[in-house]
Amino acid sequence: MAILDDLKDIIVDILDVQAQEITEESKLVEDLKADSLDIVEMLMQIEDKFGLQIPESTAEDFKTVKDVVDYLEKRLQEK
Repeated sequence: MAILDDLKDIIVDILDVQAQEITEESKLVEDLKADSLDIVEMLMQIEDKFGLQIPESTAEDFKTVKDVVDYLEKRLQEK
């Protein structure tokens, strides 16, 4: 699952957590302690990595790592 691995790399880089702590069920704010600036930085890196534009309204729906992975899989299939 390359998208999950790429996303984990981005999360590790920004949030200073261990990759093995990150699961699809991990909640970005509650479990991984991301604040709003972390989320914005993460979204910018995701957009650069995957060549996508993610609307802020969509990003507000990202609660778990799986939410982000599912969104990316759907968007990348549309490309």
